[in-house]
Amino acid sequence: MAQKGIFIRGARVLDPSSGMDGTADVRIDGDRITAVGHGLSADGCTVLEATGLCCAPGLVDMHIHGYLGADASDGAFEGLKTMAEGVAKNGVTAFLPTTMTVSYPELRAAFEQIRLCRRESEKDTWRGAQVMGANAEGPFINASQKGAQAAEHVKKGDPAFLKEFADVIRVFTIAPEVEGNLDCIREIARDTDLLISMGHTAANFDQACAGVEAGVRHVTHLFNAQTGLNHRDPGVAGAGLIDPRVSCELIADTFHIHPALFSLVARMKGDKMVLITDCTRAGRLADGEYTLGGQPIFVRGIECRLADGTIAGSVLKMNEAIRNMRAHTSLSLNEIVNMASLNPAKRIGIADRKGSIEPGKDADFAFADENMNITRTILRGRTIFQA
Repeated sequence: MAQKGIFIRGARVLDPSSGMDGTADVRIDGDRITAVGHGLSADGCTVLEATGLCCAPGLVDMHIHGYLGADASDGAFEGLKTMAEGVAKNGVTAFLPTTMTVSYPELRAAFEQIRLCRRESEKDTWRGAQVMGANAEGPFINASQKGAQAAEHVKKGDPAFLKEFADVIRVFTIAPEVEGNLDCIREIARDTDLLISMGHTAANFDQACAGVEAGVRHVTHLFNAQTGLNHRDPGVAGAGLIDPRVSCELIADTFHIHPALFSLVARMKGDKMVLITDCTRAGRLADGEYTLGGQPIFVRGIECRLADGTIAGSVLKMNEAIRNMRAHTSLSLNEIVNMASLNPAKRIGIADRKGSIEPGKDADFAFADENMNITRTILRGRTIFQA
């Protein structure tokens, strides 16, 4: 039986593609958006009264390690499903399970399960956010900037391994200054569509710029586990902020980055700024001891650390990231939503389907009150979460 249409009435529609921020109606037929505007026909549709609610595109998290006790590096289908169902409660409709610097056998197992989950999440029986592929944060990093990554599994860039999983991986992190890694960057940029990100790197400004010239187009969690902005050597952070070809991730939890910098990054990067959560398996769980990449981490409030105090991921939710950006900047809600929807969708190559409220795109929506508390999440015309 064909899926009945849905008519969203009276919501405050936030569409990054058009800049719309106002009351409007949205019509869904099947799994696609068919109309946005005023005076639309609701014939044949179930009416969803949304007066007083914000209707944003489904949010996209391109960098998330875990949630509700599960971790992408575990290589477990049920864990990925747990993540997908959990983040849907935060308005997320598409995400990249993100692996750590673990062994090749563990990475292969993780990518195989992510591939399977991506296929399953295309089905109408799927009840969580859609898995769009993998984010490989390592192992091709600099051990001196490993952060919470396991040094024993760090490797030089391996084009053959990346090509083996080029149908699954959408973005990977690499340190451009490590011997041989520029050649890897060039080969992957030439032969694949993977988004190449620099992170966990000790590169100076010139080495970072060389990485960009070789094919780097993204910076992993800006300012963290990389050389910072200095007036004599702008470092990786400076190279990412200055070059218009490069997009930058921001963990807007007010801990990884001082909130005074939120506006600075937004002004410099515009539509190349991407909000991420970098969430660990401790997401939505109580304070305590967990693991990340096989290492113990200790969670207290918004802080996740290794035993030696090293910062180790977050417990941030995507709707909280939006809320934090609103609290600490003068940006419009539409501009901030863009950073959590259309911007990441563009960076990982899914903007033809995701990230904005346009006719022909997947009917993915995050409904929230004025404080960005999620009340309903819709994936391809089906409600996958309702408060």
